[in-house]
Amino acid sequence: MPALFTEKLIQDLSAIQVSKIQQVKLAVFDVDGVLTDGKLNFLADGSEVKNFNTLDGLGIKLLAQAGIKTAIITGRRSPQVERRAEALGIDYLHQGREDKLIALQELWLDTGFTAEQTAYIGDDLPDLAAIRAVAFGATVNGGHQFVASHADWCTHRTAGNGAGREFCETILAAQGKLESLLSEYL
Repeated sequence: MPALFTEKLIQDLSAIQVSKIQQVKLAVFDVDGVLTDGKLNFLADGSEVKNFNTLDGLGIKLLAQAGIKTAIITGRRSPQVERRAEALGIDYLHQGREDKLIALQELWLDTGFTAEQTAYIGDDLPDLAAIRAVAFGATVNGGHQFVASHADWCTHRTAGNGAGREFCETILAAQGKLESLLSEYL
C-alpha cells in the first residue's frame, strides 16, 4: 500500500525534477499562505491568531526523521511562528524577512548548504526569487499565478490544508524514503 501512495505522489514529476529532489538536504517553508491559509486574524487587543495544520506538522517531522533539515523564512514576525517552529523542531527560523532570497543566501552561508541541496515552498511574489534559486522550487494550489508559472511544482492541496505535508511527502517519495516512514505506522 505505501508503494502505491508513493508512486502517485511523484507521478507528475519529471525525471529531472526527481533527480534534483534526490539531492535535497534542506527544506524551506514560507508561513502565511503555505503553513497557514494566508488569512491574518487579529483579536480586539491587536494580537494575531494563526491557524496551523497538524498534517503539515507531521510532514515536517517526517523530513527530520529522514535526515532533512528544515527552515522557515517568513516576512512577518510572530510569537506563534516561533512556538510552532520550536514544537516541530524546525532547525532554522528567520522571521521579519521580506527579502527571502537574501535570507536564504545567508542561511546557506551559515550552514554550508547549497542551492542544489535546497527545496523551497512559497505562495507569493516575495517568495519568487527564492523559488527560482533552489533545486526544487514549489508553490501551493491557490498561490499567486505568476509565482506558479515560475515554480517547478505546485501542490494539489491548498495553503493551511496540508499543502506543506504534500511538499514534504513529495520530497521523501522522490528520495525513496517515504515508504519506510509510512510503514512505521502500519
